[in-house]
Amino acid sequence: MLDRMDRKILDILQKDCTLPVAEIGKQIGLSTTPCWRRIQKLEESGVIERRVALLDPKKVNVGVTVFVSITTSQHTQEWLDRFHAALKDFPEVVEFYRMSGQVDYLLRVVVPDIERYDSFYKKLIAKIELSDVSSAFAMEQIKFTTTLPLEYAADERRV
Repeated sequence: MLDRMDRKILDILQKDCTLPVAEIGKQIGLSTTPCWRRIQKLEESGVIERRVALLDPKKVNVGVTVFVSITTSQHTQEWLDRFHAALKDFPEVVEFYRMSGQVDYLLRVVVPDIERYDSFYKKLIAKIELSDVSSAFAMEQIKFTTTLPLEYAADERRV
């Protein structure tokens, strides 16, 4: 269970993980050492998986986002293992989900342009057999955040 102080620390770190521990402690009313211990505990327990830099996709030439819906008639473990392995070879795939409903898998793919998406698509279908692939190009990003809501972290019913 995450207490109020842990949630405050996580909220700050999600917004800027480069802040010094002393500054985080100051913002939440803790001295440096207890704040550092809490952060270490959150890392050791896996609540904090890693700290990263978020890049501007346009400035690194991957400003086109494509949501790729995939359906398959293959549902064996062997096919699933091959599919997972095939997708590991594509750095353009930045998110990969197994879905419920009409679509079996949903990918978020980032590329510089439509031509590069076409190249990605051709390489993908050459690696693994798929029943249907449908692509939707994002026209505008309305909201993007990596900040998770923390009010649920205090809920005792969580897994």
